[in-house]
Amino acid sequence: MDNSVYKIIEVVGFSENSWEDAAKAAVATVDSSVRDMRIAEVVQMDMRLEDNRIVGYRTKLKVSFKLE
Repeated sequence: MDNSVYKIIEVVGFSENSWEDAAKAAVATVDSSVRDMRIAEVVQMDMRLEDNRIVGYRTKLKVSFKLE
């Protein structure tokens, strides 16, 4: 078995609909920039508010990918 090294980055996704959609948006964006993603860990979820109303959902992820 080969030794491997992985890099971990933090990203924040946003959606007007849900935390799940925010996470999907973040992963899709990272996918266009890096190869060989392995794990996406949700580390925080919060909401954006305006005039005491929820206007969006943010999901912070730690994403790991294999370095070549």
